[in-house]
Amino acid sequence: MSERRVVVTGLGATTPLGGTIAETWEGILAGRSGAKPLDQEMLDRYELPVHFACTIAQDPSEVLTKVQIRRMDPSAQYAVIASLAAMEDAGSPEVDPERLGVAIGTGIGGVWTLLDQWDNLREKGVRRVFPLAVPMLMPNTSAGNVSLLLGARAGAHTTVSACASGAESMGTGYDMIRGGRADMVVAGGTECATHPICFAGFSQMQALSTRNDDPTAASRPYDTGRDGFVMGEGAAVMVLEEYEHAKARGARIYAEFASIGMSADAHHITAPEPEGAGASRAMREAVERAGLTAADIVHINAHATSTPVGDVAEANAIRRAFGDAVDGMPVSATKSMTGHLLGAAGALEGLLTVLAVHHRTAPAAINIDDLDPAIDLDVIRDEHRALPRGDIAALNNSFGFGGHNVALVIKSL
Repeated sequence: MSERRVVVTGLGATTPLGGTIAETWEGILAGRSGAKPLDQEMLDRYELPVHFACTIAQDPSEVLTKVQIRRMDPSAQYAVIASLAAMEDAGSPEVDPERLGVAIGTGIGGVWTLLDQWDNLREKGVRRVFPLAVPMLMPNTSAGNVSLLLGARAGAHTTVSACASGAESMGTGYDMIRGGRADMVVAGGTECATHPICFAGFSQMQALSTRNDDPTAASRPYDTGRDGFVMGEGAAVMVLEEYEHAKARGARIYAEFASIGMSADAHHITAPEPEGAGASRAMREAVERAGLTAADIVHINAHATSTPVGDVAEANAIRRAFGDAVDGMPVSATKSMTGHLLGAAGALEGLLTVLAVHHRTAPAAINIDDLDPAIDLDVIRDEHRALPRGDIAALNNSFGFGGHNVALVIKSL
């Protein structure tokens, strides 16, 4: 029996740069920051030290009904919007429901619902708690809602691995198809953690940029002036499909989803292993599972959050994984524009890697005025980089608190 290959046939997203993946890609190529001021009432009430975030550009009411919005946590709303768009982009295929799956990851889940309903309970009593509170706040609410709307019965899965969740969920979808459990999987990540408790928590660990006087310049991966990440929100989803299934229906194919590599640091609950041993293992595994070598990788979309420690650890890991082959290998840092979408970050960056391979264009990062000399990489700045003709492959990195490391390999087709 021949090996089942997995290809990408649809893309959908709602992000700080736009309500579609096309608008997001356009914003990336334009070098536009998605950072915006936070609501003034929230700032005044909680005296937050951070005054901005990369919140989504689209009002969910443009796509969803009032009833849907009332019955879904914002994280699920974003996932549904991105999933419906991805299926439409894939040509709205008719698929046997028992061969259609869902894998939507999140880092934090329904935090808005949880805390809003806690406020209701404390201030107004048990009878004012919304009857759907529990199904709205549980981490798998997004996968469940997408499965319901699409009628997907091959399985609805949720990976919760902090900021690697979206990428790992795409790997779950990949494994479902490779293993024969599904012919098509709607896979990605979602997050809406722009809640005061999340700003407070991340601020207390000094993980967020406090460049309040210049928000659009705050996310600056690899720059010597970086002071933390910029909180983002949104969702990104791709339609993964078995290759012969896609060919049989004449689907447009963006790229091949070639492999996933995963590892754990077992080092610290929040800090990466500084020499990048675990992250490099994930990268090497992804390349080997794709049947490639380091020399075949022509582009990396890095995790690159803009934290002083994390960026250096990832650079060490990339060098450790690829050795001299990394010289001249262009590296993108797209969080400089989108901010850090936490559990949706790996999904969005996976989609951007697909588009980089599809369009053979590696995006430039913004806000790098003075490249940190500790970053021994070919970081793309100022101008986008054209990728080679012929067969090419690119790698996307995602890492998360808890020591989760995920790397994806995307190939041209």
